[in-house]
Amino acid sequence: MSPFLTALIASGVILIIILSTDLGTRQITNMRLLRSIIAIAIVIALFVRTLPLGGNDPWLQLAGIGAGVVCGLIAATLLPAHRGSDGEVYTKGGIAYAIVWTLMSASRVLFAYGSEHWFAQDVILFSIENKLSGQDVYSNAFVFMALAMVLTRTFVLLVKRRRLRGTQASTTDSFVGA
Repeated sequence: MSPFLTALIASGVILIIILSTDLGTRQITNMRLLRSIIAIAIVIALFVRTLPLGGNDPWLQLAGIGAGVVCGLIAATLLPAHRGSDGEVYTKGGIAYAIVWTLMSASRVLFAYGSEHWFAQDVILFSIENKLSGQDVYSNAFVFMALAMVLTRTFVLLVKRRRLRGTQASTTDSFVGA
């Protein structure tokens, strides 16, 4: 499968799942977090056929992971968390959060499309000059970027939930000790 089609399907599926679970006020549940991780596992199983390790292939794939972590951190800052009156932890995803996810998904798809249609020769030359093995390494970099973005967002949500639940426990403990 071409990098464009891989990026289109993977990015589209992940975008739909993330936005459907994060937009609006949503409780941070284990199932909510697990759903996105399951989606990523399915995307990896479907689209990562090989793990190119020749030349600079690992570096490009690691760059995809690094970019995903950075984008995941940016997106997570736009997903504030608070403790509700019921004691549960909620997030509120708004338009800025949706824009970051949409722009990142669209940029992966646009680059993949461009690498096949607009600047294919440049990608070939770049691959030769930088000892990259071909389209699988680019496809993996896109998938790993999406994976890292989702995992980073999930990790940040776990930290926010733990911190806010800890705040509740500390408050409750201080009232009990008084």
